[in-house]
Amino acid sequence: MRDLMPEFDADEIGAEMLQFMEELFPICRSITGDGVRETLRRIGERIPLEIHEVPTGTQVFDWTIPKEWNIRDAYIEDPQGRRVLDFRESNLHVVGYSVPVDKRMPLSELREHIHTLPDQPNLIPYRTSYYSETWGFCMQHEKLQELEDGEYVVRIDSSLEQGSLTYGECYLPGETDAEVLISCHCCHPSIANDNLSGIALATRLAEYLGGLSVHHSYRFLFIPGTIGSIAWLALNEDKVQRIQHGLVVACVGDPGQPTYKRSRKGDALIDRAAALVLGHSGQAHRIVDFSPYGYDERQYCSPGFDLAVGSLTRTPYGEYPEYHTSADDLGFVHPESLVDSLRLYLQVLDVLENDAAYINLSPRGEPQLGKRGLYPAVGAQGVGSELMARLWVLNLSDGRHSLLDIAERAGLGFPDVKEAARVLLDSGLLRPASITDASP
Repeated sequence: MRDLMPEFDADEIGAEMLQFMEELFPICRSITGDGVRETLRRIGERIPLEIHEVPTGTQVFDWTIPKEWNIRDAYIEDPQGRRVLDFRESNLHVVGYSVPVDKRMPLSELREHIHTLPDQPNLIPYRTSYYSETWGFCMQHEKLQELEDGEYVVRIDSSLEQGSLTYGECYLPGETDAEVLISCHCCHPSIANDNLSGIALATRLAEYLGGLSVHHSYRFLFIPGTIGSIAWLALNEDKVQRIQHGLVVACVGDPGQPTYKRSRKGDALIDRAAALVLGHSGQAHRIVDFSPYGYDERQYCSPGFDLAVGSLTRTPYGEYPEYHTSADDLGFVHPESLVDSLRLYLQVLDVLENDAAYINLSPRGEPQLGKRGLYPAVGAQGVGSELMARLWVLNLSDGRHSLLDIAERAGLGFPDVKEAARVLLDSGLLRPASITDASP
């Protein structure tokens, strides 16, 4: 059996993850471009990462890899020559994928290209125009209201040209070719919870798993949202069949309660493992059904693949007021939330790594546990969870029930059931089941 639950210093790990986010926060990322490459380069300093470039114009199912976008500077100057908006202050100020602009125009015309949030007047919205060649700015609504009439200088020093889409892939081989997919998007600019928190968690998780002997193989994808997962699926159909379980990582650093979104299958092993872990976590949580909207789980769960991929987040996309605004900054992310999310991921993977069926080697009647030191020396004082777990494992270890089955039926946490199985194995009362044992 494997133990994926390390003893670690929560404060230290939380600080390390937040520090990595701070390092990546200033980089202007999009679905293509040098910002993505620089982000992947820094991830690659921590884990073995293979970088892939998919050329502009490549057909990936119903989509086409777009032109590559890069930006160097952008600003708006008022009639007095003062910069009233400066890309250098926040890379959210420019609509992602804006084409180059260098012109003068009246405020009335400029307003048509400015996005604000009237209901959140002090925040900058995050907006993109990936597949429409246009341009725009984003700013606080209260600042827009302060602009005076007159002629403004508008400049966006960007390029939109033939290039490629870049993504990173970290493959950690295990004892089998059966894979667990961990996927996160790396296309957002200076937005912390969505999704620098996912990048930080996935990187830390890959660092940790890379030092272990594991049963499954693990494939980590750091990809641009939507087009990245579609491209990977289109270019790796020979590998897709190996993916047995998967999780999409996003929004794992906010103070909200953990939320698990089921795969399209609804009752896959990953769905059951996540539900069991959250159910025994001792904290408020939510489990929601699959829907074909959200992050890249909707691509992995598209009907042509129907992979067992769910998403484990804290507050889901669109459900917190800071979402896709400048308020989703480093101050919105809590180190303790990052560590709690990491711990939940490890607990779910611990179920996947250790779920197995066993055979009771003394199935006729209950074996005498006392003579093996597995039963309290003084009886008639009730049954504790440790003993109850052993009894359940013995009773259901018939080759047809796995440890996850037993935990679900007994209402026990997976660590209790796993430990009971380990003790019973060591005492000679269990053996691993074979394929023939499961036959009726």
